[in-house]
Amino acid sequence: MSEKTKKTLSEYALVTLGTLLMVFGIYFFKFPNNFTTGGVTGIALIIGRFFGALSPGTLVFVINMALLVVGFLFLGRSFGIKTVYSSVLFSVGTWVLERVCPMEKPFTDEPLLELMFAVLLPAVGSGLLFNLGASSGGTDIVAMLLKKFTSINIGTALMFSDAVITVSALWFFGVKTGLFSILGLLMKSFLIDSVIESINQIKYFNIVCEHPEPICDYIVKTLHRGATVCEAEGYYTSERRYIVFAAMRRSQAVQLRRFVKQNDPHAFLLITTTSEIIGKGFRGVD
Repeated sequence: MSEKTKKTLSEYALVTLGTLLMVFGIYFFKFPNNFTTGGVTGIALIIGRFFGALSPGTLVFVINMALLVVGFLFLGRSFGIKTVYSSVLFSVGTWVLERVCPMEKPFTDEPLLELMFAVLLPAVGSGLLFNLGASSGGTDIVAMLLKKFTSINIGTALMFSDAVITVSALWFFGVKTGLFSILGLLMKSFLIDSVIESINQIKYFNIVCEHPEPICDYIVKTLHRGATVCEAEGYYTSERRYIVFAAMRRSQAVQLRRFVKQNDPHAFLLITTTSEIIGKGFRGVD
């Protein structure tokens, strides 16, 4: 199996995991409690309030499929095969769960506990999808249509629409559920960014040492990462030193730190955490 095929399978496995986390969080915790935190699922809950014959899962399926058709008609394939796959899986998964495991009431009588799972699971799932350049469709397709045919600020438009849908829960489902929905929207916005940053977290090393060769050999041959060496001079001692620059994943950073400590205890390490390294071996330039 080629590396490209392995990478593609790995990416789709993560897209599947992210989508299923969203499905479970929304179906088992959001729908039974009527938490209306924006998006297609929020619209489905509100419409379902008026048309009892149409369940939220069915409405999600219908709306998402309709948006995919509209997306194909006006955008072609520009919104990505991963988004199509995730949107179909999300819609079908919600629809199937509604028939296989009907939820007549919430799991518990603790709405705050349920809200945490209703927000956390979809936030982690969305973070996985966004990190792979995918989404579960829905309002993201609407955003792409607005971007193509209007000059509206997309981020502001989506935030406004989510806010309107969420605040409407105060009227449709009562003050208590409405306030929980508003809290959930705020939590969701914060958690998705945190998940993406955590997934992309990289350790950046500045290693000041006398003998850079063993350290660089370990980085390149054992950790399979790149390293850059610069000659430097200590201002106070006027002694010649070398600075090794390297960036790597957290698990590799632990190994490098241990290696340097064991093999060059006099080395000076500066380790920085970052989530925005772009280049070969990390993230591509968009």
